[in-house]
Amino acid sequence: MVEAHVLVGNPHTRKATLLRCLTGCFNRNVRDIALHGGGQVKLYVRVAALQDSRTDPAEFINEVARSRCQQVAFSLWPEAHPHDSERLPDAQAYLAAFRSAGWKISKVAVLGAHPLRLDLKSGVAQFPNVLHQPVNSSAQLIRQHFGWQ
Repeated sequence: MVEAHVLVGNPHTRKATLLRCLTGCFNRNVRDIALHGGGQVKLYVRVAALQDSRTDPAEFINEVARSRCQQVAFSLWPEAHPHDSERLPDAQAYLAAFRSAGWKISKVAVLGAHPLRLDLKSGVAQFPNVLHQPVNSSAQLIRQHFGWQ
C-alpha cells in the first residue's frame, strides 16, 4: 500500500518550494525521511503539481509503482487544468483515483486561503498564511503535520 502526503494549492502558493524545502528534491527523486518518534521511510517525491506537469492520475500511479516506494509526496492544484480538465481533473478526483488504486491518503496540507473541502476522514490541515510567512516557517508546520523530523 502506498501512503501519500499531499500539498494542495493554487498556482503560486509555494507548493514546489515547500516540497523542495521539506525533502531536498529538485524535481523527482527518492529520499530517506526521518519520522517523529524514530525510524525513517523511503519517500518518492514529485515536486511539480501533477496538473501543471500534465500527469494524469494513472500515469502517476504507474510512476510511483516504478519507484518501489511505499511513501509518496506530491502536489496538486485544487481545480482541474483549465485546458484539459477531463484528463487533468481537480484534486478531489486525483485523490479518489489514488484511493481506488489502494493508496492511503495519509496527510494533506491545503496551502493558501482556498476553501477546499476534501472528501477525507482526517489528516487535512489548512495553512492559509503560506504567502505571508517565511518558507522555512511554513515548512516546519507542514513537516509537523506530516509527522516528519
